[in-house]
Amino acid sequence: MYYSRPVKAAHSPSLRLLLPRSGREYAGAGKRIAAVRRTVSMMSSRGTSAMLSRAARMRQKLQSALEASALDIEDVSYQHAGHAAVKDNANETHFNIRVISPKFEGQSLVKRHRMVYDLLTDELNSGLHAISIVAKTPKESGS
Repeated sequence: MYYSRPVKAAHSPSLRLLLPRSGREYAGAGKRIAAVRRTVSMMSSRGTSAMLSRAARMRQKLQSALEASALDIEDVSYQHAGHAAVKDNANETHFNIRVISPKFEGQSLVKRHRMVYDLLTDELNSGLHAISIVAKTPKESGS
């Protein structure tokens, strides 16, 4: 006979652990506890990127790779609700991005946009539909 007890997990508040009620049942409890610990550990290690919004993931990628002095990401998906490309009321599909980076120095506008698109390839392959990019150097922006 087992009873369930809630287990506190950062990414799964509904996770429950089955514990034995009598001494004879403790033999298999260690394996179950170890399995739950592994599951919680895997959830917390890989869950961080899944739990972040698309905008937050984009910000991480762009900021770290481009060393941006300014980075504005605006979700404008609401302006495209009901369009053919937006399926099942999907959100976080359309963004305006304004980035100022010293890494754009000496790069053409096309090359700058390619740099941004290359950094966001994973997002574009997983539901990001459109981005509008303003990419400037600090000198061009007056900063």
